Parts: sequence; structure tokens; C-alpha cells
Amino acid sequence: MCASSYSFYSKLVVIATAIALLSACASAPSGASPAQRYRCELGIEFSASFSGESVSLDTTRGYEMLFKDAKPLPGPPRPNEYRNPRMSAEFQLGKDGNEALLRYPLLPLAVRCVKDR
Repeated sequence: MCASSYSFYSKLVVIATAIALLSACASAPSGASPAQRYRCELGIEFSASFSGESVSLDTTRGYEMLFKDAKPLPGPPRPNEYRNPRMSAEFQLGKDGNEALLRYPLLPLAVRCVKDR
């Protein structure tokens, strides 16, 4: 093989490696559940990805990371509630467990949500 063939193959290996790394970064973190999509009152929508004691929300109002047993809001945490200083989300509500409640205490605002099927 000539030197130009080695150059071509080495570039190909670099590109394939870069693609593999980027696709690994784009996948869900280890231990995270697949994102669940919710639609809420007032046109708010979000995706929730649960991982251990936290949930990440990708909402129409921005990205939020919420934690179980976080104590920034008044009152004790509920079993399926996740919090941060700006908001809380309570899941597995309703008869079928497919509802959620988002609370934004600084606004104050509370919206009911339903999981997409």
C-alpha cells in the first residue's frame, strides 16, 4: 500500500471513532429510564427521564434537574415527588398513575399534566 492509502484509512478511523463517541454522548445516561412525555395545562409540555433519586425534565420553560428528598420547598416531600429550589414535580398521580403535577412556587403556579401514551 502506498502512503496515501494509509492517510485515507487513518482519517477514516478518526471519523468512525468521532461518530461512535458522539453517539455515546447522545444516548441516555447509564441507569436512566427512557424519557416519558407529558402534556400539561397552559400549553406546558415536558419529557421526564428518571435515574435513581433524580429526574431530569426537558420542559417548554427550560431544563431542570429535580431530586427526591430535597428540602427547599415548605412541607415534607411526598413519595413520588422530586424538587429543586425553583419547582417540584409529583408523578404517578391519578387513577391510572399517568398524571403528574408541576409546581412553580415562585410564580406561584401549579399545573396538572398527563403522560402521552
